[in-house]
Amino acid sequence: MTGGAVYLLLGLSLLLAIVLPQLVHRVPVSPPMVLVALGMAIGLLPIDDSVSLDPQDHHTLITHVTEFTVLVSLMGVGLAIDRRFDPRSWRSWLSWSPVWRLLLVAMPLTILGVALIGWWVAGLVPAVALLLGAALAPTDPVLASDVQVGEPLTEDVDDGEGPGPTRRDDEDDDIRFSLTAEAGLNDGLAFPFVHLALLLLAGGFGLADAGAWLGWYVLGKIAIGVVVGLAIGWLLGRQAFRSRSDSLRLADHGEPMLALAALLAAYGATEVVGGYGFLGVFVCAMSLRATHRGHSYQRAMHGVVERLERLMTLLVLLVLGMAMTRGLLEHLDWRGVAVGLGLVLVVRPLAGWIAVGVLPRSEHLDGGLNRGEMAAVSFFGVRGVGSLFYLGYAVSHEHVPGEAWLWSTVAFTVIASVLLHGVTATPAMARLDARRAARASARSTGGSGPA
Repeated sequence: MTGGAVYLLLGLSLLLAIVLPQLVHRVPVSPPMVLVALGMAIGLLPIDDSVSLDPQDHHTLITHVTEFTVLVSLMGVGLAIDRRFDPRSWRSWLSWSPVWRLLLVAMPLTILGVALIGWWVAGLVPAVALLLGAALAPTDPVLASDVQVGEPLTEDVDDGEGPGPTRRDDEDDDIRFSLTAEAGLNDGLAFPFVHLALLLLAGGFGLADAGAWLGWYVLGKIAIGVVVGLAIGWLLGRQAFRSRSDSLRLADHGEPMLALAALLAAYGATEVVGGYGFLGVFVCAMSLRATHRGHSYQRAMHGVVERLERLMTLLVLLVLGMAMTRGLLEHLDWRGVAVGLGLVLVVRPLAGWIAVGVLPRSEHLDGGLNRGEMAAVSFFGVRGVGSLFYLGYAVSHEHVPGEAWLWSTVAFTVIASVLLHGVTATPAMARLDARRAARASARSTGGSGPA
C-alpha cells in the first residue's frame, strides 16, 4: 500500500467518522461498529509485511495512544455533565446516589466476577485473573456516546422562547447521567486494582504490602487526584471567567483551547505528585465547568474536545479493526469467549442490578431511577479503549504470563461490547426516552404516566 493510498484511506475514514453520527442516529448501528468494520476491511488489503500490528511489539505506543484518547474523553464528559455536585449538600450527594453505588458496589463486584471466571474457567493464576478483572471493569467514556449526555447546557441556548436558561432532555435523564458520571470516575478508580495485580505478580506480597497498597494506592493517590483536579480546574476557571485582566479572561475572547491546556496540566500535575491522572482530569473538567456553568464558553471548550475525541477514536478503532484481521484474535479460544461474554451478558448486568436495584434504597436514594431505568444502567456498561490502556500499562511495567491470550481476550470483549451495546442502545434509549416524556407530560397535566 502506497503512501498516497494511506492518506486516501485516512481521509475517507475521517469523512465517514464526521457523517456517521447523523447517518446512524435513528438506526440500531453505532459509529464505533462501523469504524471497527471499516478497520477490518482495511486490514484485509495488501499491507507491507514489515508493518506489525501485534500489540506485544508496541507496548509503549499502545499505552500512550489509548491513554491520551481516554484523557480527551474524560475532559469531554466532565465538561458535559450538567448535574451539580456540591460536597456540602446532602441533597447533592443523594442525587448522585446511582453513581456512588455503581462505583463502590458494581465495579468491585465486576472485578471479582471477571477474576473468578479467569481463575476458575480460564485457569489463570490469581494475579493475572485479577489484572484481567481490573482491566475489563471500567466502563468506557470513549465508545459509549449513545448512552451518555450530550453537549453542556448553557444560557445562550434558544429553546423557541428566546435566548436564556433552558433545560435539556439529558439534564433530567438519570440513565445518561449515571452512565456518564460512572465512566468518568471509574477509569481512574480501576488503577488501585491494576497496581494490586502488578504487586502480586512481582511477588513477596505480605501484610505490610497490603497496608501500603490500601493507604497509598487506594486512599492516597485517589485523594491527590481529586485535590489537584479541583485546584487546577478552579484556578483556570477563575482565570478564564473572572480574571481582572482582560487579556487573561479567555471566556470573553472565545479561545476554547483552554480545555486542552487544562487536560494536559491536570494530568501532568497529578502524575508528577503521584496521584491518579485520569481522576485528576475528570475532576478538573467538572471544577472548570462549575466556575461559570451557564457560559457559552463551556460549549466552545466541549466542542474542541469532542472533535479531538472523534479523531482519536477514529484512529484507535481503525487500528483495532485492522489488527483483528491481521492476527490479534489468533490466541482467542473458548476461555476468552467465556470471559468476554460472561462479563457483558452476566457479570456487569448482575453487578449493576445489585448496586442500583437490589441494595436497600428509598425514593430519596435511587437518584430518580425507576425499575426499567435501573435495568438499563445495569446493562449498558460499555467496554472499550480504557481496557486496552490498562492492559498495555500492566504489560509495560511487569512480565505478565499469557500476554498474547490476554490481548486477544480483551480485544474480543471490547468488540463484543461495541456490537451488543451498539445494536441495543438506540432502540432501548428511544423507548426509555418516550416513557420519560410520557411521565413528564402526565405530571404536567395531573395524570399518571407509565412506570
